[in-house]
Amino acid sequence: MTWAEFLPLFFLAVMGLSLLAYVVLDGYDLGVGLLLPTASNAEKDTMIASIGPFWDANETWLVLGVGVLLIAFPMAHGLVLQALYIPVAIMLIGLILRGVAFDFRVKAPLRYKSFWNRAFFSGSLIASTSQGWMLGSYITGFSNSPLSWAFSLGIAIALPAGYMLLGAGWLIMKTEGNLQHKAVNWARRMLWPMAFSLVAISAATPLVKEGVIAKWFGVPQVFALMPVPLMCAIAFFAMRWVLTRPTLISTGYGWVVFANTVLIFVLASFGLAYSIFPDIVIGKMTVWEAAISTASLNVIFYGVAITLPVIIAYTIFMYRVFWGKASELKYN
Repeated sequence: MTWAEFLPLFFLAVMGLSLLAYVVLDGYDLGVGLLLPTASNAEKDTMIASIGPFWDANETWLVLGVGVLLIAFPMAHGLVLQALYIPVAIMLIGLILRGVAFDFRVKAPLRYKSFWNRAFFSGSLIASTSQGWMLGSYITGFSNSPLSWAFSLGIAIALPAGYMLLGAGWLIMKTEGNLQHKAVNWARRMLWPMAFSLVAISAATPLVKEGVIAKWFGVPQVFALMPVPLMCAIAFFAMRWVLTRPTLISTGYGWVVFANTVLIFVLASFGLAYSIFPDIVIGKMTVWEAAISTASLNVIFYGVAITLPVIIAYTIFMYRVFWGKASELKYN
């Protein structure tokens, strides 16, 4: 493989890593926002405090992923944003609403606090369902058939459920007492809907994307891919094992729920990447067709080689500094 052939793959990998990191890191704080209405007022403050140091920085990964798409694959960026203009705009409205509500719920007079709590929940719901719709539309190649619309709607419903499971797992790790018990119950309720959604989406994907059946069930691919569903099944049953045994939570094994949910997201992302490769816009453009010139990619390569390690380093440092149990969020 030549350097000119490798560079587009490098930037595709960076974009994929960025979007996966965003889904996992911003996914849990979106999930916390979606769980907010089921908590008491005091518990809502603790829930917000658990994501307070992290949630804004988590969105850096979305900026990086979209930035790489724009700079390295401008033709693909144009096709994707043209097809997803409305859901992207709706997602941004949701993210802006979350940001405003996050600050105003603490600083506004007490009588308005419930309004901003509802706004934070609404922003989380708008952003997560929009992302699900965009993912479904992308997988179907932006088709407008009834089956494609139904598929996109299914993912728009399933992704918030996955985020809620992530959020519940995060709260199990970051909280104590009654709120932690509630988080365990939330995770139990989300576990099987999440499993059903994943199976349903996996079964429907070959119907909306040609060639997937051959990629999944051809020989020897089927044997190489067999560990993916097996690992997903093991992850689900590991979460169920922990969630049905409160003593494991109290003895420090609450992280199993969050870690295995992350593992499922990673495996699902791997399956999606494998299914659509080498296309970057499904059925319309491969990664090499979408990439800009090698000379331009060379310049961008040095910028990404500096920027990406810095983002990874400060993300690790931030989580290390602010790790520990959450307490009530206060502004002095």
